[in-house]
Parts: sequence; structure tokens; C-alpha cells
Amino acid sequence: MSIRQELLDILACPKCKGEIHLNEARDGLVCEKCRLLYEIRDDIPIMLIDEAKPIGIG
Repeated sequence: MSIRQELLDILACPKCKGEIHLNEARDGLVCEKCRLLYEIRDDIPIMLIDEAKPIGIG
């Protein structure tokens, strides 16, 4: 996983414009407020609301 910190610092959730962070597996970006996971494919974050996956609570 080679997503750069500079990119993470400027990315925001496309739905709520809130903060996002890498998940533990480092293969997706999580918005805790919207409970969505934006996958990272081939080192490119897929920041499309329709492509995001809902994440479970807890």
C-alpha cells in the first residue's frame, strides 16, 4: 500500500465532507460519520459514493 500521507491529508468523505482514515488492513478509507468504506484499488482511492461499502457498527 503506497498511498501517500499528503493525499490522505487532503481527502475528505465525498458524502459528508468529513474526515476519513485508512482502515486497519490499509486497503480502504473509512468515514466513521457515514459508516462507509471507500476501497483502494491499484493504489487509487475510489471516492465514489455509489461504490462505497457500508461498514458494520462496532
